[in-house]
Amino acid sequence: MMASPWIAALAALFLWWFSTGAILWVVRRADGDGPDGHIWASLLSMPVLFAGVVGMNMSLEASGPAAAYMGFIAALAIWGWIELAFLSGLVTGPNRAPCPEPASDWARFWSAVTAIAYHEALLVIALVAIWGMSIGAENQMTFWTFGVLFFARVSAKLNLFLGVPRINTEFLPTPLAHLPSYFRIKKINWLFPISITALSFAVACWLERLVVTGDIAFSLLAALTALALLEHWLMVLPLPDAKLWRWMLPAPKHEKPAE
Repeated sequence: MMASPWIAALAALFLWWFSTGAILWVVRRADGDGPDGHIWASLLSMPVLFAGVVGMNMSLEASGPAAAYMGFIAALAIWGWIELAFLSGLVTGPNRAPCPEPASDWARFWSAVTAIAYHEALLVIALVAIWGMSIGAENQMTFWTFGVLFFARVSAKLNLFLGVPRINTEFLPTPLAHLPSYFRIKKINWLFPISITALSFAVACWLERLVVTGDIAFSLLAALTALALLEHWLMVLPLPDAKLWRWMLPAPKHEKPAE
């Protein structure tokens, strides 16, 4: 069953949905736990990061479907902890102020970069470290999975900065309340068609490798890249994507229940 590309694609979809929901759940809970709630949420979840690193090391010299799944899940664990640390305000940037208005495009860009600089630096360090550990390894699934997540996230952030029709800020926690001031709502930007084309081409390449080799690792990567492509399209299409997770999240503690 694990060798089925369809099962692998469904597994990637479920793991993406579940891991995203778990991060949002922790962040929502921490929002009501006082000023130190987010810091403690990141620190207490560090075993997830440790498990990801251990899982990656165990998968490097392994082969077969089980190794592909292990490397894939390890990448999600490492990536997930870094994202949690970002959403918790533990790793953001030196600038925690809203975007100054009025500001030139360059001043706005530099202000946005300094708002997330530490997070981006940590992602680059993690990507380079995973690449270095994967050189010459039998199974490089963790590196390729993390790489897809990294470049898709960079593309998404640039599109949000340049401007897209739909921006969902519903799940942004208190420590990142200043970030929406750096987003821009507009019909389209010059980068969006390039991002869509690049992600579509990447999906096609993974699928071609899957057909040629039959390796389910390419099914996992194709599904993950297709989800990144979908996330980009949700920036322009009027679809209620927030409903995927809203039902499973606890209500904010500052809200009073309806009478």
